[in-house]
Amino acid sequence: MLRLASACCAAIATMAMPFASSRLPAQSPPPQAPVTTPNQQAATLTGRVIDSTTAQPVAGVQLVIVGTSLGARTDMDGRFRISRVPAGEQRVRFTMIGYSAIERRVLVTADQGATLDVRMQSVATRLNNMVVVGYGTQKAATVTGSVSAVQGSRLEAMPSPNLSNMLGGTLPGVVSVASSGQPGADGATIRIRGSRTLNDNSPLVVIDGVPDRAGGLDRLNPRDIESISVLKDASAAIYGARAANGVILVTTKRGSTGQPELTFSADYGSNRPARLPEMTDAVTYMTMLNEVDQYRGVAPRYSAQQIENFRAGSDPWLYPNTDWFAEVIRSSSPQSRADVSLRGGAERMKYFLSLGTQSQDGYYENTASRYNQYAFRSNIDGKATDHLDIRFDLTGRLEDRNNPNRPASEIFRAIMRGKPNLPAYWPNGLPGPDIEYGNNPVVIGTPATGYDRDQRFYVQGTLNGTLAIPGVKGLTVRAGANYDQMFGYRKQWRTPWTLYTWDGLARDASGQPLLQAAQRGYNAPELQQDNERNNGVLLNVVTDYQRQMGRHSLGLMAGAERQTIDYSSMAAFRKFFLSDQLDEIFAGGDAEKQNGGSAGLARRQNYFSRINYNFADRYLIEFVGRYDGSYIFAQDRRFGFFPGVSGGWRLSEESFVRNTLPMFNDLKLRASWGRTGNDRIDQWQYLASYGYGNGYVFGVNQEVKSIYPTRTPNPDVTWEVANQANLGLDASLFHDRLSFTVDYFTEKRDDILWFRNASVPQSAGLVLPRENIGKVDSRGVDGSVTWRQKLSTNSSFDVTLNGGVTKNTIRFWDEAPGAPEWQRSTGSPMNTGLYYRSIGVFRDQAAVNAYPHWAGARPGDLIFEDVDGDGAITTDDRVRIGKTGEPTFTGGLMFTGRFGGFDATAFFAGATGATQYLATESGDLGNYLADYADNRWTPENPDATQPRTFNGGEYWRSNANTFYLRNADYLRLKTLEIGYRLPQRLLSTMRVRQARVYASGLNLLTWDRMKLMDPEARSSSAQYYPQARVFNFGTSFTF
Repeated sequence: MLRLASACCAAIATMAMPFASSRLPAQSPPPQAPVTTPNQQAATLTGRVIDSTTAQPVAGVQLVIVGTSLGARTDMDGRFRISRVPAGEQRVRFTMIGYSAIERRVLVTADQGATLDVRMQSVATRLNNMVVVGYGTQKAATVTGSVSAVQGSRLEAMPSPNLSNMLGGTLPGVVSVASSGQPGADGATIRIRGSRTLNDNSPLVVIDGVPDRAGGLDRLNPRDIESISVLKDASAAIYGARAANGVILVTTKRGSTGQPELTFSADYGSNRPARLPEMTDAVTYMTMLNEVDQYRGVAPRYSAQQIENFRAGSDPWLYPNTDWFAEVIRSSSPQSRADVSLRGGAERMKYFLSLGTQSQDGYYENTASRYNQYAFRSNIDGKATDHLDIRFDLTGRLEDRNNPNRPASEIFRAIMRGKPNLPAYWPNGLPGPDIEYGNNPVVIGTPATGYDRDQRFYVQGTLNGTLAIPGVKGLTVRAGANYDQMFGYRKQWRTPWTLYTWDGLARDASGQPLLQAAQRGYNAPELQQDNERNNGVLLNVVTDYQRQMGRHSLGLMAGAERQTIDYSSMAAFRKFFLSDQLDEIFAGGDAEKQNGGSAGLARRQNYFSRINYNFADRYLIEFVGRYDGSYIFAQDRRFGFFPGVSGGWRLSEESFVRNTLPMFNDLKLRASWGRTGNDRIDQWQYLASYGYGNGYVFGVNQEVKSIYPTRTPNPDVTWEVANQANLGLDASLFHDRLSFTVDYFTEKRDDILWFRNASVPQSAGLVLPRENIGKVDSRGVDGSVTWRQKLSTNSSFDVTLNGGVTKNTIRFWDEAPGAPEWQRSTGSPMNTGLYYRSIGVFRDQAAVNAYPHWAGARPGDLIFEDVDGDGAITTDDRVRIGKTGEPTFTGGLMFTGRFGGFDATAFFAGATGATQYLATESGDLGNYLADYADNRWTPENPDATQPRTFNGGEYWRSNANTFYLRNADYLRLKTLEIGYRLPQRLLSTMRVRQARVYASGLNLLTWDRMKLMDPEARSSSAQYYPQARVFNFGTSFTF
């Protein structure tokens, strides 16, 4: 891999030779690497950089010998070393974010070299960091919007293979719910400041300036990321009709001047389910089914002797006791990741190159589940002339998903429905009988049923040129072209499998049971093959003017953008193959074959601008606007204007604050208002749509396709509009050791698109169009606080606590006429359901007689509240519960520390306010949860907290009720990493700049009240692929 990285570097350097060789004007000759002669020998320059205030070493300082390409970075002890320095007087430039740049002269002698120790003056680091905003960057000190950011180095410590799982609890106001751990399909649902519409609530993701880039956020390599910023308020208005749900800006790493750095990182680990439901054993299950029979008034299906035989387990053929999770899920599954990157450059060209691979196996025994990924990235910055900068980026990624042809939901459904008194495998190793529909989970999770292979290949390129207009200081014009292409290829080969049953009697001559083989699944092999292609082109031009006039700073930016996406797909299905060994389309028969395909074209066009002004970095104001055109609306409704305004007042720059509150390094008050849109809705709703059918036959056997309407058009449909307001406060104290930010926000979302189904009866027979009728209000608070502390020369730590709370309320919704007040959506949060309110369990028949109930209620049943007081339990007694599966509060606590050669990172994430409905399909359908079995009502346990043993069709179980609403609050040790950096004295002889070994874990501990399944899972029947607990070991080397 190192050899391949070197080859890539050489190729890119060759491509960039025109930049390196372009001549500058005669009065400014290009800097060149020094050429030594016998009379001008090379020597070595060494030294150390320390903080002028604390006298602590400063790591990561960039050094460049002016006029050459020679340079270095300081190590963890602040030391540096530059070889091949020409003898004579040299100027050395030192730069570091958070410190004032300096230059020092030093005399280098050929025989002794030179030593140069310097002190750098620190400034408030947080204030001088550059924050990525829409179409540019700004100093953190002058940002007026609500923008949260995290550096990529923080994300590298998290061993999750999916980037989206790393954001929840890392950034204030960002909600991330990871409901699956399936390899290649483990992306989290991300919300910024909660959900605010019944349509798509996903934020807009912008990667290196390109919105909605193919492949999205999930599979990006965290080691390629420089920073992630989140626009949460009016600052997002510059993205117009796609910004109402917030914007996530991802910036990847770029090159830097100085000596090349080659970094190799690799880790290997194992994953297993973070939590699995605990089910009953065979004896308990059989006993509970007998209770069901007793309640039905029929004879018990199992005798006392049979139950005792299962308890003894003397004959595994006749009396199995199967733990289906243990049979299907292996104890651990491997995962690995390896990356190599090359970073460096000179004044005329800088580069960042990386190669990465990762692999992750599924949980299943004899697994047919695996995800493999291979990626490369090349980010090149070149200086063609004094005034023209060129940027060329190229990235590619192959995602290879291999799964059983049965989806994870079906496999876990079969596990949950697996009865413990049936065998997974017979004692001779053959698979046991099916659970339902021919499914036995120990078989359908393996290659015995065929395969489902899904491959996606992404190629993405960017070419940008930035021209500094000669003679006009601060004026630049940037033009860019971005190209995205995605190829998708999916092949599903479905083959029959064999299961074995035994009647419990038949045996061969030797006394061994005679099993009956039966084919399950498909009658014969089938093949479904799909190809898809997606091409995207984004063209933009941006003019930017930045001018400093004394204490006045002015910034003007205007741009135009056009995006085109065309896509196509083809599909084919075949049956009746000559052989199950020939899995290709041509080998299938013509009977019942199917072919299909589709194509489409999407376009957007917009114009945007930003004006910002500040006086003495004290009074700040910014205006943004976007005139956005979306292709999915009727021609006279395609364009809209989305403005935003924000302002800031840095009180810390006022003399009355400096004099009275000298502990504040920064104190800034911010306010903003903006209007954004959301066009993430079904396309072409202003047009009528039709479907094709094959249901008409004329004559003897002539089949004729039919066309039927599927949607009534709405020519007035348009985007949702969000009016957002934000009030924020930023502060840092005690020389930036303590910093915090807090924001209060409100939003009024209008024109939410939905059906008018409630007020129009179904008997009208109308296929209603969606209309812009919904209105939702949201409000909340989010923020973070950080403490940084140096303990000694080489020991320090920092702790960051962040969190956010948000609540939405429906202001207007289409309501059914005559609905009781407690069932109306208006005034409640979105997505809330109607439930019978459970208030206990009928202890005995006297309790049943004393309270309203449904027909047939008996002791041990749930008690539903008679809400309307009419003496009967009816649908009018259902109430709207003010909680959903989305938490109202999310937060996180991150600790990072360095103690000598050791370092540690711990990240806790938590959420409150969410609920999860959990009612397993138990009884005749499947097994019971052990928690329910241990706490169920029986005549001997009348004060139980759980109802009596039920079957799937019990009235009180099949109707949604609050008893099954589980509290989904949790606190989780999301990440823990402990590392050790090898001493420099050991590495210097090996020409290794830095070496580190580490161990890490993901989802190590969880504190919650649910207990039965993962609190982030969103499955009402526990039939889901669980999140992973990961243990990881790795190493990294920098040369």
